Amino acid sequence: MSAKKLNVGVLGASGYTGADLVRLAACHPAMDIKVLTANAQAGKSMGDVFPHLAGLDLPDLIRAEDASWKGLDVVFCGLPHGTTQEIIASLPVDLKVVDMSADFRLREPETYAQWYGREHRATDLQKQAVYGLSEHYRDEIAGARLVACPGCYPTAVLMLLIPLVRGGLISAENLIIDAKSGVSGAGRGLKQNTLFCETGEGLSPYAVASHRHSPEIEQELSVAAGAPVLVNFTPHLIPMSRGEFITAYAALGDGVSAGDVRAALNTRYSQEPFVRVAPEGVVPATQHVRGSNFCLLGVFEDRLPGRVILMSTLDNLVKGSSGQAVQNMNLMFGLEETTALGQQPLFP
Repeated sequence: MSAKKLNVGVLGASGYTGADLVRLAACHPAMDIKVLTANAQAGKSMGDVFPHLAGLDLPDLIRAEDASWKGLDVVFCGLPHGTTQEIIASLPVDLKVVDMSADFRLREPETYAQWYGREHRATDLQKQAVYGLSEHYRDEIAGARLVACPGCYPTAVLMLLIPLVRGGLISAENLIIDAKSGVSGAGRGLKQNTLFCETGEGLSPYAVASHRHSPEIEQELSVAAGAPVLVNFTPHLIPMSRGEFITAYAALGDGVSAGDVRAALNTRYSQEPFVRVAPEGVVPATQHVRGSNFCLLGVFEDRLPGRVILMSTLDNLVKGSSGQAVQNMNLMFGLEETTALGQQPLFP
């Protein structure tokens, strides 16, 4: 890849993921943001909407229909599900796309319709989309035109479970996944359940037995297992801005110990710059990854014989969204994968 800068557009720049994408791009030597769209905030500067970005030299926000795609190399899409398909379908075919929405994550249009309540309107593009779990689809991402970045929950879950299911170290049956996310995971739109008085000083499950990340998790675990997999997945809202924590409960394979599971994860991720496995006895925490592109994994022997307790934590806005999107863009353009993503976690 030459030293030429990539001309970049960001659709949905006024959301939390869009803002974090811009924050990361500001540190990227090969990214030059040329277009920022946010229909409800059109005409404003990025600094007006996000004062922490006021010092950056950025174009003003415009409506998506007023954007010119001429001369752009890549577009990041941070739009709500259901609004991305038609826009991406209208883009020039030589323009690469990194989609942070849910619109191209599910491989089967019928599954999308079942879980999102509407027919998929760009099925030809869906067939071209590559699932953007960077560490597990690196080669496919490198040659892709359209990459569908995973959801934040699936990223944490799949990074933890794919190697173990694929290797037979745990059973793919009766997997129980307890998930918790900071409020930014619900987006920036006004919703009653994310108001301070509704969320602060409390903890509550939501989308019980019906969360849309369930089929995404099952899709990728089924690939790893070579057979259909169903999971018990329950998400919870926790009163903090960013961060995500997964605790999974699984049966060990025959003759497999918790130590074997930890060793397998260490082996699988030993050369991965953004995935770490906590040493034996060390409990992962959201504070260990906050603000970074890291995913931290943990393994504990269950007091129930033949079972293991597995943990995974990441920052939902970085490794769970915008950071993984930049990582995928780096792969798509032959750049060093870690470019602009070396920030260490913020602590405390």
